[in-house]
Amino acid sequence: MRLLLLGCTGFVGKELVPALLKEGHDLSIISRQNINNLKINIPLNKFKFMKIDLSKKQNWSDDNLLSNLKDSDGIINLIGEPIADKKWTDIQKEEIEGSRINSTKFLMETLKKSNINPKVIINGSAIGFYGTSLTKEFNENSKSGNDFLANICYKWEEMANQKPFFSRLVIFRIGIVLEAEGGALGKMLPVFKIGLGGPIGDGKQWMSWIHRSDLCGLIIKALEDKQFSGVFNAVAPEPVLMKDFSKTLGKCLNRPDLLPVPGTILKLLLGDGAQLVLEGQKVISIKLKEKIYKFKYPYLEEAIYAATKN
Repeated sequence: MRLLLLGCTGFVGKELVPALLKEGHDLSIISRQNINNLKINIPLNKFKFMKIDLSKKQNWSDDNLLSNLKDSDGIINLIGEPIADKKWTDIQKEEIEGSRINSTKFLMETLKKSNINPKVIINGSAIGFYGTSLTKEFNENSKSGNDFLANICYKWEEMANQKPFFSRLVIFRIGIVLEAEGGALGKMLPVFKIGLGGPIGDGKQWMSWIHRSDLCGLIIKALEDKQFSGVFNAVAPEPVLMKDFSKTLGKCLNRPDLLPVPGTILKLLLGDGAQLVLEGQKVISIKLKEKIYKFKYPYLEEAIYAATKN
């Protein structure tokens, strides 16, 4: 397929782009980053690249962008400022929200205005859609929460649902993505490797996770499998408590799991964003049955071993 990738140049894109090329897809990538700053370690002649800030409405009139939209069989939209990389100041909150909602809104408006109907549109979202809870279990039929991130995810999905009538839309509410060089695991590994690791907070909060290879596998399968339509929770079958995640990580690294990270320290680092880690949410998928997708890493221990084997 001829695919247009939006926001696929970071932590997830590092594995997704090579996997898509291996499957034989023809890729055009749009990013606001300079091409030399991309995390994708493949020759630049293997894909087309455009540097465009898609959160600015005026940039959607770019002739090269419009030409690529018209030529695309599918679009993968994972645009979004990272959630947990910086403290949630008012400015950062605006960036987190605008980078997702505005870009998706302008995408759908441009497609409909130009009468472009891609066969499939895969749009990102997050399990933050459900809000946080220490006790509830959420699935694809659960209602949205009412905190900052839940409201963003709700609006983000509303924009995605404005897609062209003939395009199949797949929305992935993505859990905590595991791989060694980024995300939550990437932040925890250095501490554990020197023997100072432990659960964050009281350890009783839920972590709903997915190995990066399985997230990429889901995206690739959803491109052509028409069983994928609507919303799916992109999470492994077995969510775990933070204390069990910490214990398993220590076991895989042959390191002790001794020192809890106080919630107050996390709040100083992330501000309101600490709520995601300190409260968490137990999310399962009732739609990702084995006949639709068979997880490569359904269990946490094998997922962490795979992520840390190098």
